Amino acid sequence: MKLLRTDSTNKDFIELVKQLDADLAIRDGDDHPFYDQFNKIDSIKHTVVAYDENNTSVGCGAIKQFEPNVMEVKRMYVPLEQRGKGIAVEVLKELEIWARELGNTKCILETGIKQPEAISLYKKCGYRFIDNYGQYAGVENSICFEKLLTH
Repeated sequence: MKLLRTDSTNKDFIELVKQLDADLAIRDGDDHPFYDQFNKIDSIKHTVVAYDENNTSVGCGAIKQFEPNVMEVKRMYVPLEQRGKGIAVEVLKELEIWARELGNTKCILETGIKQPEAISLYKKCGYRFIDNYGQYAGVENSICFEKLLTH
């Protein structure tokens, strides 16, 4: 697997995010418009796209500055047929390395209670539950996590 650091103008990233949004629209149902407003990709400067041995894009993720020294993990996605291969773990690790290189000490993220695969991934990768932050405070269907970045 090859990991490419890029930005939100990458065509493979854009295509994977379209698939992610289609999946989330089903999972989130009537709540989707609320979440969708926080997931625009037009100004994300730090994205990672994973490619398999055939140079096919098989996963993605992004980070964006949330506050000084804190990056927010966004737009993590691996298509259903590619899951179970460790792709998301590798993308997340690369995002964390990049966040550290940019001088950050923590990553935070929000995911939905209707995304058990994501919750499992973040727990496995050392993220811990925190109170819902920012726009997710008081939102019942959101779960927030953080991970301190150590060198």
